[in-house]
Amino acid sequence: VQLQASGGGLVQAGGSLRLSCAASGRTFSSNGMGWFRQAPGKEREFVAAISWSGGDTYYAESVKGRFTISRDNAKSTAYLQMNSLKPEDTAVYYCAAGGVRGQGARGYGSSWMYGYWGQGTQVTVSS
Repeated sequence: VQLQASGGGLVQAGGSLRLSCAASGRTFSSNGMGWFRQAPGKEREFVAAISWSGGDTYYAESVKGRFTISRDNAKSTAYLQMNSLKPEDTAVYYCAAGGVRGQGARGYGSSWMYGYWGQGTQVTVSS
């Protein structure tokens, strides 16, 4: 699976962005999808994940209620809708394919659980 993330940009606090992650390859629909982010000087952190079917979603506490992850298996694309953005959301956002089935939230929250990564897209939120 090859992943291409897009949709980042510069937005004012309180604004919205939608990130997309387009996948190539025939195994997209059998993989969970995750979004991670990395701010300068910080470690990469989990943001959100969605199961292979789209039936289960998981969020970091810091984005719960503001971000929504979704996927369209027919288009081999995953999305991250980000609303009410804050300056602390500024980071490079990465999409990833993988996850561990049958573990619930524990199967999606760590970067080592994903075997495929996109190149990252910059999100900058100004105050």
